[in-house]
Amino acid sequence: MSPHTILKMNASVAIQVLPKCENDEELIRIVDEVIDYIKSTGLSYYVGPCETSIEGDYDELMDIIKECQHIAIRAGAAEVSAYVKISYRPEGEVLTIERKVTKHHK
Repeated sequence: MSPHTILKMNASVAIQVLPKCENDEELIRIVDEVIDYIKSTGLSYYVGPCETSIEGDYDELMDIIKECQHIAIRAGAAEVSAYVKISYRPEGEVLTIERKVTKHHK
């Protein structure tokens, strides 16, 4: 990203990826691969016990959601379900993860 690029924060998503697996260890391994991918995007994210929240540009986030499914399949899941929540504010910025949860984690 160039120093002149303006990062749009007009959306946030929460995604729960549920790969179909034979055991818990395999499920955790595949979900960890998905989380590693999310980390690699460079966007702000928060990993919770049931879902991961990511914030950034709406279109970029939609591409990331799609890729999360592909990552889980490539990692060995026979099938994958995902539950997604989207907050989108096309003409402004959404509330940040930090603003929403930091006070609860001190």
